[in-house]
Parts: sequence; structure tokens; C-alpha cells
Amino acid sequence: MKAKITLAKEFRIGDIDKRIYGSFIEHLGRAVYGGIYEPGHPTADENGLRQDVIELVKKLNVPVVRYPGGNFVSGYNWEDGVGPVADRPKRLDLAWGTTEPNAFGTNEFMAWCRKANAECMMAVNLGTRGPDEARNLVEYCNHKSGSYWADLRRSHGVEEPHNIKLWCLGNEMDGGWQMGAKTAVEYGRTALEASKLMKWTSPGIETVLCGSSSRNSPTFGTWETESLDIAYDSVDYVSLHQYYDNRPDDTPSFLAKTLELDEFIYSVICAVDYVKSKKRSKKTINLSFDEWNVWYHSNSIPYEKWSVAPPRLEDIYIFEDALMIGSMLITLLRHCDRIKIACLAQLVNVIAPIFTKTGGGVFEQTIYFPFMHLSNYGRGAALMPLVDCPKYDCKEFTDVPYLEAIATFDEEKDEMTVFCVNKSMDENVVLDLKLMDFDGYKPVEFISMDGYDKKAENTFDKVNVRPHDNPVPEADGSDVTVNLAPFSWNVIRFKK
Repeated sequence: MKAKITLAKEFRIGDIDKRIYGSFIEHLGRAVYGGIYEPGHPTADENGLRQDVIELVKKLNVPVVRYPGGNFVSGYNWEDGVGPVADRPKRLDLAWGTTEPNAFGTNEFMAWCRKANAECMMAVNLGTRGPDEARNLVEYCNHKSGSYWADLRRSHGVEEPHNIKLWCLGNEMDGGWQMGAKTAVEYGRTALEASKLMKWTSPGIETVLCGSSSRNSPTFGTWETESLDIAYDSVDYVSLHQYYDNRPDDTPSFLAKTLELDEFIYSVICAVDYVKSKKRSKKTINLSFDEWNVWYHSNSIPYEKWSVAPPRLEDIYIFEDALMIGSMLITLLRHCDRIKIACLAQLVNVIAPIFTKTGGGVFEQTIYFPFMHLSNYGRGAALMPLVDCPKYDCKEFTDVPYLEAIATFDEEKDEMTVFCVNKSMDENVVLDLKLMDFDGYKPVEFISMDGYDKKAENTFDKVNVRPHDNPVPEADGSDVTVNLAPFSWNVIRFKK
């Protein structure tokens, strides 16, 4: 089939905040213990941090990592995770039915962030706790000295403050599964007071209000408007969460779910701006899509209740999941004028692009590579391509474009990159790229992932699904013709 993409610098959506390529580490399963932290592992440093994992995280170029949850944070006493490890209590984690040893906590995570070249997006417990404990944690992390909590941090061997700039005001507080779940009004009041006290303690920080936990939640929409009606003036972002699955096995409908994702994002923007209009405010609140991924392969795997760090939610991803991840990130970039933060949930072992063996090796899952490409090459500004391509119908959607595409333009580096997914399982796409005002820009690299069975996966023994280089397409003036293989992820890089 044939398709055409027209691009111009004036098709600018907005600047891409690098934090849109964030991720997430929760005290869940083997994300922490056996994931990023494993004393005694052959690659562990003096702090027990796995260097093999850190090297793969660095290649992803993840700028911010959300911590420590997730459902876990709604019952977490942050004081349990600081100070001498021998003195820290073991607690039952009601969120996931396990025992938390608290051998790893705030200071250990901040040390990991420094090693991984990432900033922290710290979440506070607004489920079983409230504004007072939240502002104490901010003081512990961000105040230099001369106060109780700051000096306690110094007594724990951390002389300089962590200076954490981004803070989540709880997690999924409308969900009945959440410890300390609240109504929108109850949460709005708590979030307002917590954000206020936190910002008084550390001026300049940013806070994220919990949006509804799902677009399918009965509270969706009214939760955003009612909680924001109370907390609007004190917060900076509203969160969104979304996971997709392919049950039943219907790949065309699975890959079409970005249409639903696009509608979801737009509806949250409408809810947020409704409150702005109602309040006659000049302040615009942007979005933090701080949980998103494909998640369904491991939901029913049993584990021993109250054990420490049992394997949980360890999805082994297949090739079609990689195409979905690329498509979801493209969709987020189409809204980069309002989505400033996003966190692939999660980073290691738990529904993650990086998978480890406790005491052993590590490998990149199929979803690792599209994320890596976008995080490394998708910087600068996002451009909305004019896409002319055939469409298909499936069980869940109609008029689904076969081509999912976005372009990014880094003016400082004189680079432009086109990212696209060919969703057709059996037809290649002869793509005509028309560059309207990119004089002197020539294709320099063409990377793709294609030719794999849709259920192909990677293992410790072999990374079967990985990108490969293709011959660089030739330019005919402002026109470039690229052949996109069936069922493929594609990255076409241009440089002046």
C-alpha cells in the first residue's frame, strides 16, 4: 500500500518536556529487591545497586523516575525507610499482600537516581497519612539544615539535601482498592492542604494531583472537576493512568486502542480546562501521564502471601507489545503541549522493559527498544505530520489508520526524526515523505524492527527481537521514499 506524510516546521505541536520519557519504580514484586537493588550480586556496587541494570537504564535516557508507588505508597510510612537499616521495621504491605523489609528507602533510591542520571518524582502517602507527614518528608529531603527533619537526614549520613522538585499527591485515591480511598471532595481538601504545606516548606517544588484511576471508573470526569475545584490554585499537574491488553487475541483492535487513548487524553484536558474557565483563572494545569503500559501477561500468576519481594506482574513482552508501546508514545507526543510528564510503569521486572534474574543476568524486553529510540531521538519539539494512508476496520474500532506517526525537530542539533508504526500484518507501506521547509536536511539513518512473529519474545539466552539498521533512503529534493515492512516499528533520522 502507499502512504504520504507531509512535514513542515510550522506544524509544531509544542516543545517536548524531557520528563515525558520518565518511568516508575514501586515497592512491588522484584522491582526493588532483585531488580535495582541486590547486595551480593556480582555487579552490585558498595550500596547494593545493580550496575548491569543501571547501564541499561542509562541507555534508555530516563530523566525522571516516580517512587515509591503506586498502591504501595498509600500505606507507606516513609520514616521506616531511613536511618540505620538494622533499626528499620518490617511491615505488612496491604496493597500487594507482601512483607516490606525496608532495607531500601528514600536515601538509597536517591543514590540510585544519581547513578542512573535520573531525577526523582517522589510520591507522598495521602491514604493512611496526610499533609503533616508529607511536609515532613519534604523537609527531610529538601531543607539544608537547622531543623529537626533536615538534621535527621544529616545524621543518616546525607549532608546535602536531595532537592526533589516533583511530588505526587498520593496515588489513585478514588479506587476502592486503595488504602485510605477518598471521595473527590475529601481528596481535594487533603491535596490542597498537603500541596500548600509542602510548597511552604520548599518553595519552587511542583505537585501532581491524582486524577481518576481509570477512564472506566464511575468517578471519571467528576473526580477531576470536583477535586480540582478545591485544589486548582495549589497544584501544577493532574495525573492520568492507562494500561492496555490484548484479550482476546485480536491484534488489529489491540493496536487500534491508541484512538481510545487519544480520546481519553482529550477528555481530561477538557475537564481540567473546564475548571480553569469556571474559576476564570489565567493558570493552565498540564498533565502527568504517570502510569502507562501494556499489562496482561502475568495477572493470574500465584505467589506466597506475606513473603518478601515475590515475583509479581512479571510480564514477558512479545513483539506486538513493542509496536503498541511505540504507538502509545507517539500518541503522548501528539499532546506534548499539555502532557509534560509521563512514566512508563514500570522500569525493572514488574511490567517492565528491563528484566533480571535474581543473582543472575539481565535482558532487554521487546518494549525496551521503541522507548529507547523515542527517548534518545525524540527531543526538541513535536511536529504534527499530515498523514494520508489507508484505514481499516476491526471488531472494536472503525477507520483506523494503518500508519501511526509523529515527527520531532531538534533545532539546536539540526536534527529531525520521523517515528512510525505500520500496523498492517501483511502489507508493506511505500511511504512518500514530503519535507516542506527542511532545506538541506538529508536522511542519515533508518532503523526498524520487523520480520518477527507477533508473539516473539526475548530471553536471558538471546535477545531475539531487536532493532536493525537499513540502507539509508535516498532523497529526491524534498521527497524521500521509504519502504516500511509489514507490522513494523520505524525510525527515520534526518540531519542538516
